[in-house]
Amino acid sequence: MRPAVRKSVYAGIAGLSLAGTVAACAPSAGDSSPAATGSSTTGSTPAPGASTPAGSGADYKDGTYSADGTYVSPNGTETVGVELTLASGTVTDVQITQHPSNPNTRKFQGEFAGGIAGQVVGKSIDQLNVSKVAGSSLTSGGFNQAVEQIKSEAR
Repeated sequence: MRPAVRKSVYAGIAGLSLAGTVAACAPSAGDSSPAATGSSTTGSTPAPGASTPAGSGADYKDGTYSADGTYVSPNGTETVGVELTLASGTVTDVQITQHPSNPNTRKFQGEFAGGIAGQVVGKSIDQLNVSKVAGSSLTSGGFNQAVEQIKSEAR
């Protein structure tokens, strides 16, 4: 193969690799509703005797709730653990448990975990629907799925 053709082939392969990497980070139309199912609630610890006063607009019991959400990445199905603490239907704390299956997942879930508190703490649980956090867009699907489970459990 001639050097000029070889160079073009390598440039094309490098371009496709870069395009694939960028596409994996970009939000898609399906990000708001996760493509995978089968996640499970890992448990909750509602505050003893705590409930929301009638008429306050929040229908959730105070406490700390946990759930796992799944999402599909270029590497397959991934799982992210979410723990939310609620007070009067408002998120007062969030913790992310990472379940990486490879170095890319570890990177994106780590970035997500580092930036999620700034987007959800202080907001009503009914307002939560994140799309992209700190450069991680796919992890949001698993987070949103876990939040839906937590909402069901906290009612």
